Amino acid sequence: MYNTNKEYKVKLNNLDFRYDVFQMINLFYGFADIRFLEQGCEEEYNLSIEVNEEKVILVTMSKNEEFHINKNHKLKEEVRKAVFNFLTKDTGKVLPWGTLVGIRPSKKALELLEKGISEEEIVKAFKEIHETSEEKARLCIEVAKYERHIVNKDEKVISVYIGMPFCPTRCVYCSFTSNPIGSCKSLVAPYLQALTKEIKALSNYIKERNLTIESVYFGGGTPTSVNNEEFEHILKDIYNYFVHNQNIKEFTVECGRPDSITYEKLQSMKKYKVDRISINPQTMNDKTLKLIGRNHSSQDAIDTFNMARELGFQNINMDVIIGLPGEKLEEVNNTCEELLKLKPDSLTVHGMSIKRASKLYENMINNTKYEVPDQQELNEMYKATVSLATTLEMVPYYMYRQKNMVGSMENVGYSQRGKEGIYNIQMIEEKQTIVALGADAVSKVVFLEENRIERFGNVKDVREYVNRIDEMIEKKIALLDMLGI
Repeated sequence: MYNTNKEYKVKLNNLDFRYDVFQMINLFYGFADIRFLEQGCEEEYNLSIEVNEEKVILVTMSKNEEFHINKNHKLKEEVRKAVFNFLTKDTGKVLPWGTLVGIRPSKKALELLEKGISEEEIVKAFKEIHETSEEKARLCIEVAKYERHIVNKDEKVISVYIGMPFCPTRCVYCSFTSNPIGSCKSLVAPYLQALTKEIKALSNYIKERNLTIESVYFGGGTPTSVNNEEFEHILKDIYNYFVHNQNIKEFTVECGRPDSITYEKLQSMKKYKVDRISINPQTMNDKTLKLIGRNHSSQDAIDTFNMARELGFQNINMDVIIGLPGEKLEEVNNTCEELLKLKPDSLTVHGMSIKRASKLYENMINNTKYEVPDQQELNEMYKATVSLATTLEMVPYYMYRQKNMVGSMENVGYSQRGKEGIYNIQMIEEKQTIVALGADAVSKVVFLEENRIERFGNVKDVREYVNRIDEMIEKKIALLDMLGI
């Protein structure tokens, strides 16, 4: 069960390491109230940490241990490692990512590969510095090797993201700007009108600057949550202004929820040259689907997938989530067995992340209990998805991590060769400018030579987006102008 009320008190002699210590304790005691005691405070503590030039000394009420500092490594990394190793022994938890908490661990592997460092040396470095398991280190290397030939190297090559901030229902774990369509129907028409205005303005800008569009990604929310006519209308605009005669490499629609996908919408996607779609069951267990707030069944996912295949879609991705409330290895194995029968072209495995803006987190704070598997079983769940990907002849092509993930794991995309999501790679590696349109869409302008990124986010609220669309367009163009191309 999750316990969000437990307080974890820490004595620390050097507050320069407060953030690092907090991150390590949070790995093992997620959602506990981690509190640092004032210097000289005699209050009872859970953990005392003393850092000096030679060693890190950790003490609890029942034991103490000293860790000598390796002067060849950064002091903060040594402090993290000491706390991590101490808590590993104290809790018995095996966290394969070690001290790594960053979003893009494969970047570290890519940087080392570019320097000519061998794979064995990279694995050794991940272990010595971060206590990362060999399995995860090699995952980073495999992803980096796949990405290095795709990652953008030209400032004039961009991708376009279009967001639809509506969903059939709101999942309990969701923290995105996704408004349940049933209660927001009056907002759809003005939103699409404003979005079309932004599409036209940015299309004109891209053409005037002779920028090359590599990929277009229509996501959300759930793009297919609107009705057939509304969907076709906005898809036609996206096609006319960003796809037609642009020679792009990829046009993806994240269809998402099976209960929102109709035969007519799939026909529209074929008509407007969508070549990659994502159908996301998240789990193939009906009990879980009901618990997390989804209206579709596992059979709906099967039927929708088969309908897309019959219409000729040859690049279909499916998403699953590991660590959903109530699920254990048996449920994950069932999901893997059902997806194996369908044979999707790519598979995205997400670790459950408990976002503070989600209904799930709210329920946890209000003492609603959710049973989750222990760390060992979570590790076995991930192995089941790796086995599924291997059987489907897929390889990992992109990967990222999030804070507050159940089991401190990762999100990883697998695909058959040539079926990878190009936009996913460019978005995660942050080497390509992303022009993002729609409510809560965040544009990123990448300055390759300066190794610098500037961001601009559209407002989240749909009404505000509609009312301030001219402002959003103006500010986005001003940001893009900074590229000077």
